[in-house]
Amino acid sequence: MNISFHGAARSVTGSRHLLEMGGTRILLDCGMFQGRRDLARERNSHLGFEPKSVQTVLLSHAHIDHSGALPILTKEQFPGSVYMTSATADLTKILLEDSAKIQQGDCRYVNKKERRRGRDCVTPFYSMEDVHDIAARFQGVRYGSSLSAAKNVTIQFHDAGHILGSAAIWAKYRHRGQSTSILFSGDLGRANMPILRDPHLPPPCDVLIIESTYGDRLHDDDQTKRRAIAKDLVNHAIQHKSKIIVPAFSVGRTQDLIMRIKELVNNGEVSPIPIFIDSPLALKAMKIFRQHPECYDEETYQTFTAKGDIFAEKYINFISTSKESKLLNRRKGPCVIISASGMCEGGRVVHHLKNTIEDEANVVVLVGWQAEHTLGRKLAEEWETVPIFGVPTRRRARIVRLNGYSAHADRNDLLAYVRAIKPYPRKVFVVHGEERQSLSFAMALQTEFPGMEVEVPKSESTYQL
Repeated sequence: MNISFHGAARSVTGSRHLLEMGGTRILLDCGMFQGRRDLARERNSHLGFEPKSVQTVLLSHAHIDHSGALPILTKEQFPGSVYMTSATADLTKILLEDSAKIQQGDCRYVNKKERRRGRDCVTPFYSMEDVHDIAARFQGVRYGSSLSAAKNVTIQFHDAGHILGSAAIWAKYRHRGQSTSILFSGDLGRANMPILRDPHLPPPCDVLIIESTYGDRLHDDDQTKRRAIAKDLVNHAIQHKSKIIVPAFSVGRTQDLIMRIKELVNNGEVSPIPIFIDSPLALKAMKIFRQHPECYDEETYQTFTAKGDIFAEKYINFISTSKESKLLNRRKGPCVIISASGMCEGGRVVHHLKNTIEDEANVVVLVGWQAEHTLGRKLAEEWETVPIFGVPTRRRARIVRLNGYSAHADRNDLLAYVRAIKPYPRKVFVVHGEERQSLSFAMALQTEFPGMEVEVPKSESTYQL
């Protein structure tokens, strides 16, 4: 049995891990690499393996860094099915459709400038037709149910509590009377977060592949501090008639923010200034959230049962058309604009940043992890000049980071997850974290579990199990 790492190894993007068991090849996730344009094009054009040799894909959740390269598989003659939870299947389809649309739009925009400079034009990685081809292969499964994904391979999906439908994937391979079990954490969530249930306790496994996005740090759980910052931001926007721009993923983070804003307003802690959710994808995602109450925690389920729509409020406005989105750029504040993508690497939020970032009265609020080389990371590091659509742009807007809202497990959560595996796994691969985070978490595991083999794989590395 071999495992190869073709993405999200010493980085937080492009999750792709290939299992080879006998004559069977199973791919865990097929994410899009996000980052510098030239590097992203190289990593997404060459997946690191032959798609036509893969029998099955197991998908942990719908986020593009885990699912975004799936349509490339069908272009390269992938013959098999893609297994995931039913909620993930519904979300992944709309996310991939949005990804194809954004690629086409961004390529048109960039190519106008490239032609003027005499450079070659860029093309999308895939089309809408490619998306529909792979979506026809989706197989939705229930949490906890066992099924055969390939010869001698049994799989189960366990609730990871990260976004709607997210799962840790357990696979057992049987060969000549012996068996080996592998658990892939996907992205793990946190306890006591809005809407979703807490992560399910992990099943026993021989080999663990675990994420490490926040493997070297703890979240700021000081709710009093976060609420004080939120009040300060709203008061600032009211006083200066300015805009608060919140880059946020359309699935997961946006819904989480809506629930938290509602709580602050209902408690009288902030004034209900206009909030615009500028993402057609977020609007589609809301419909899917309503269709999958089986993923809710008890409190959200009761609210859903009693009121029907858990996201509706008079001051929350959903923007669907590009015309409406452009009108927001002319609108005077105060207001909050929540728009995708969360790392500012595409979508409408980039246009909002372009139109607001040079005004010192405006604020950009970052509420999640920003991967290396992304525009979001440059903003988080408070660069004075940032590239927007390839054009150096002076940043005068204030930058505020609120990492306490992250939907990722932190160092203590990750350690607790490993402790819950009885007996603990003999081999652990630490992935989906930048090198510093992954190495730090690996050291913590080796300190707490002296007999455990812990590896931090590099991209394109292969290990025999």
